[in-house]
Amino acid sequence: MEAHQLRRLKNTLDRFMAQLLADLPRCDQRHWAQAYIRGLLLDGDRKSIEPMARRLQAVDQAEGDYEQALQQLVNQSPWSAELVRQRLRRWRADPEKSCRTGCQSLLILDDTGFPKQGRHSVGVARQYSGTLGKVGNCQVAVTLQHVRQYERGRRGDVCCIDGQLYLPKSWTEDRLRMASSGVPRAVTYQPKWQIALAMLERAAADGLWGIVLADSLFGTVTAFRQGLAAQGWNWCVGIDSTLAVIDAHEDLGAVPPWTGQGRPPQRPARVAACQPGRSVRNWAIDHAADCRTVTWRQGSQGRMSSRFAAWRVRPAHRLSDGRAPQPPCWLLAQWLVDQDQPAKFFFSNLPANTPLRTLVRVAKSRWWVEQSYQQMKEELGLDHFEGRSWRGFYHHLTLVLLAAAFLSHLRGKGGDSPHG
Repeated sequence: MEAHQLRRLKNTLDRFMAQLLADLPRCDQRHWAQAYIRGLLLDGDRKSIEPMARRLQAVDQAEGDYEQALQQLVNQSPWSAELVRQRLRRWRADPEKSCRTGCQSLLILDDTGFPKQGRHSVGVARQYSGTLGKVGNCQVAVTLQHVRQYERGRRGDVCCIDGQLYLPKSWTEDRLRMASSGVPRAVTYQPKWQIALAMLERAAADGLWGIVLADSLFGTVTAFRQGLAAQGWNWCVGIDSTLAVIDAHEDLGAVPPWTGQGRPPQRPARVAACQPGRSVRNWAIDHAADCRTVTWRQGSQGRMSSRFAAWRVRPAHRLSDGRAPQPPCWLLAQWLVDQDQPAKFFFSNLPANTPLRTLVRVAKSRWWVEQSYQQMKEELGLDHFEGRSWRGFYHHLTLVLLAAAFLSHLRGKGGDSPHG
């Protein structure tokens, strides 16, 4: 955004941020938080503190040490980033901006990487990053994005409403390293799927609901899908091709009679006999005749179509260990263009009468995440933060989310000014 555009929008930005920054206790914190957000919105190749301070001071034509003030705000000032993100979630959930007729609400979980040099930035480690497409030295954060999608996926808007830094065990098991980065003592190791469930719980508490989408990093984990069910979500998640299933209507036999000794049996005869299911890849190959071509949206390069098929199954995780299969759900498989073998697989707990076209459109709606990351990284400097501390990381992340929400608001898709 050019300086003259930002000047013209000053009153709009001030009103918008006044509500979302209301939990910052001091007026100087609120002033410099708005300045930081203006720095993120201004055009510039780098959105770290030093270059942003120079640009802001040139635009404002003001005296004073902008760099020191921004450093203090982000790295030392003890305001609560979580309270600000809570305001953001409640603004997004405001009934005045709720979905109109024909709108679909989605909550998309994902993780994203921030390449780093050295080993001192909080959470940095050699780990896999989808951003890099390989193992590299980086930080990784789990994010939650809210989407309002209209007209069969052709229109809508996305807003990132939460994010949490993932700390590998190499960090959480090194208390000295954690303390030197300012990580609170209460923080312990959490796998990404547990971080994701906690973010969904916060979103629901703040009034946000929708169909949960996630890739196979999350969806393959049985405990994650069980957690979604326990929280009451509808969901559609990617899964690995190796997960086992049985037909949803398969007769597992009766529970064997109790002999009077030990615990009364609770599992059906087939489970007790340890007969495993089939992998979802083999299932889809065996039922390939069921697939048909489905178009899920109009992309920039034309209609986006592929071959899909869906079946009602029961996930059979550890069936051979005597575990009862899980409740029925959809197994959706996708065949890519010019490929004979299925390439992508999804589980979904959407209703049993859901049409194939609807399943496909929901499953393929994760593309909104890439649009959101592109804006937050390329325009707003999400991955430009050069500090090393826990507090600094969360303050920068939170202010980037507010800047992105303001752009959504400007596009006329985020509703009116936020309410507290």
